[in-house]
Amino acid sequence: MGVNLPLSRRRVDLYNDNGLKLGLFGSNCSSGRAATKVPERWSGSWEDNLRLAQLADEAGIDFMLPIGRWRGYGGDTNFEGNSFETITWATGLLAQTKRLNIFGTVHAPLIQPIFAAKQFSTADHVGRGRFGLNLVCGWNQDEFDMFGAQQRDHDARYEYGRAWLDIVKRLWSSSDEFDVDDEFFHMKRVIGDPKPYGGTRPVIMNAGASPVGREFGIANCDLIFTPLVDLESGAKLVRESKARAAELNKDVAVAGNGFVVCRPTHREAEDYLHHYAVDNADWGAVDRLLTLNGLHSQSFTREQLEKFRERWSAGHGGYPLVGTPDEVADGLAQIHEAGYYGFCFSFVNYIDEFPFFRDEVLPRLEARGIRSPAR
Repeated sequence: MGVNLPLSRRRVDLYNDNGLKLGLFGSNCSSGRAATKVPERWSGSWEDNLRLAQLADEAGIDFMLPIGRWRGYGGDTNFEGNSFETITWATGLLAQTKRLNIFGTVHAPLIQPIFAAKQFSTADHVGRGRFGLNLVCGWNQDEFDMFGAQQRDHDARYEYGRAWLDIVKRLWSSSDEFDVDDEFFHMKRVIGDPKPYGGTRPVIMNAGASPVGREFGIANCDLIFTPLVDLESGAKLVRESKARAAELNKDVAVAGNGFVVCRPTHREAEDYLHHYAVDNADWGAVDRLLTLNGLHSQSFTREQLEKFRERWSAGHGGYPLVGTPDEVADGLAQIHEAGYYGFCFSFVNYIDEFPFFRDEVLPRLEARGIRSPAR
């Protein structure tokens, strides 16, 4: 029997000493994270994804995180209806970048773990150790219906996810054949090569936000990706997560997500937010998204879903950073001070808006000692 491969500091640090890791979120899908009808909304094309990855790589952005999406949310734009499968997407981008870490997002119940483990190792070799796994245990029944799959009860999803992940980790580390015979899997003489790159394993992330989901992430993963509703509750979540991990004799990091609207003046930023997220919101898609979250996910309360409705058109319910470069830098500094390891965010159009963020916000974070200059 093999042992769980270690995480080297190189992987844990995502190749740098940045105090707050920054990631670009959701670019593998049409419209990204903004349910809007504005004509400049994100295309999601391969050409635009590749250009964005190379811009991020050159700027020292730490990672890119895709959405695992199999169908759109309808509305006038069929929000996120055009999306790239995330492991193939990640592998292609890893082959054409140098430092950027790139995650794949995988629904465990929809992919066999032996196939998945080899797929992940392949991507990791292409990227020379820069691949990360974002594991999803399931929430969107519309998508499961496409596969002819019925979701398990909420808590049982994570029991399955643990069994699935145990097989993947064992395939990554074991040089010997092994059998599996449990509630979910019955396998004989299981073995797989190559192992992940460099004798360590990929960083594993999970976005479960319910109590059961958070416990799963703390116990089984390296990074918890969680909704950031406000800084006070976020800081409390970070403290509690780290304390619980210490009880389990391990460490865990916490990342939040949101969206950025950064302009030279506060008025310009607020005006553009209203323009794309209110005047031109794709409310049909937003309502479908809210309905699905209310029915099949426990990441948000119903009160949060309704209270922050405009956050869902602006950035899929994420935390808003809206304003001047100073204001956006202040917001990121506050997230860092709340104990967050990383923050993953989107723009309406990543390529159009990222250069201003790169040139104006990143230097402000470097001046505060939160980030290091790109190498």
